[in-house]
Formats: sequence, structure tokens, C-alpha cells
Amino acid sequence: MNLMSRTITGIIMIAVGLIVVGISFIMSFAILIYGLPILVIGIVILLNKEEDKIEQIRKIKKHKGGLKK
Repeated sequence: MNLMSRTITGIIMIAVGLIVVGISFIMSFAILIYGLPILVIGIVILLNKEEDKIEQIRKIKKHKGGLKK
């Protein structure tokens, strides 16, 4: 994922996770089982920067003619 899509996806997942966690306190704590993983995955997506480094390395190698199919 590039920076823009990672940011959008992470923010949306964090927002949905927070909404589901908020609903779980009102309705049932069983819904918390869904809300917390969504929240954690959203935070991980937002903070994951290693994947961008890998994509940059691949782009550099591709421009040099390094990747063969």
C-alpha cells in the first residue's frame, strides 16, 4: 500500500473499531470481540512503514533493470 491508501484505510478501520467498541459498551460486551481486532488492525495498518520501504526498493530495482520475469 502506498502512503495515501494506507492512511485512508487505517483511519477508516480505527473509526469503525472505535464505533463498534462504543456500541459494545451500550449493547453487549460480546461485540467487543469484533471491535478490538478491527481497532488493532487499523492501528497496525496506519503505523506500518516497512511495506513502503519494500515497495521503494522494488521500484528502484525495476528502474535499473534488476527484476526479471
